[in-house]
Amino acid sequence: MSDSRAELPGNEFWRDLRPIKQVFRPEALPEAHITNAPTDDERFYVPFSPTVGSRPLWISPGQNRWCDVLYARGAGLVNRHYHPQQVFACTISGKWGYLEHDWVATAGDFVYEAPGEAHTLVAYESDEPMRVTFNVTGPLIWLDENGDPVGTFDVFDYIALCKEHYERVGLGADYVEKLFR
Repeated sequence: MSDSRAELPGNEFWRDLRPIKQVFRPEALPEAHITNAPTDDERFYVPFSPTVGSRPLWISPGQNRWCDVLYARGAGLVNRHYHPQQVFACTISGKWGYLEHDWVATAGDFVYEAPGEAHTLVAYESDEPMRVTFNVTGPLIWLDENGDPVGTFDVFDYIALCKEHYERVGLGADYVEKLFR
């Protein structure tokens, strides 16, 4: 016999459940909860290039990994780069893509970047700013116009960039440290 309460609109069938008493295992860090992650407040977006910024949401120095909201108010470009590890992306608003692919991502689109992919990320002009959550593992290898490596950018470079920016805009360099997990 099915429970029809779960099928009724507005009926939160789970209201009588008690929360787990021991939420975190010993030595576990708390969750990260960030309200309004894709904010309009541009102070939170650390410039990656003259036209694209990144709002860090979660940073793991130990895993060389971060999650952010990439943002461009209009047409934008992130330098050409290569990923030696996988990257996940989910589009919140706007339009973006890679010069090397024929698709354009819009709100609701998910993109998986396989390890070994090189590309040139561009934000297209749109009625809405480009906002995309990225989950990045490992460094980005910056590439020249021929696809040859010219530099790297890892989580430690990201942290330094964030601290410098947040200090400059009045949020304080230590703002980014509360995102460490």
